[in-house]
Amino acid sequence: MQVNILVIGRHTEIMEVILRLINGEPNWQAVGALADDKAIALFNEQLFDIVLIGGGVKDESVATLTNRFKAKNPLIKIIKHYGGGSGLLFNEIQDALS
Repeated sequence: MQVNILVIGRHTEIMEVILRLINGEPNWQAVGALADDKAIALFNEQLFDIVLIGGGVKDESVATLTNRFKAKNPLIKIIKHYGGGSGLLFNEIQDALS
């Protein structure tokens, strides 16, 4: 089963690493957004199973995005990711899927 993941962050280099790690998994496909308006546009255009929000995203943006995404898809799983390496990232995603 293909798992589609929207990654929201604020730092280009970190986003590139996260996307590379996620897209390196056989059944995972991720796209990223560095700005809230881009994240909302992507969410409205595609079906996502998980939204991964990076630690650099301010709380007010997290609240706004969460409300927007939950209004469109109440079952969407939203993960806050603060870093910690690929093992933690993969575990966070696996936990959200189970």
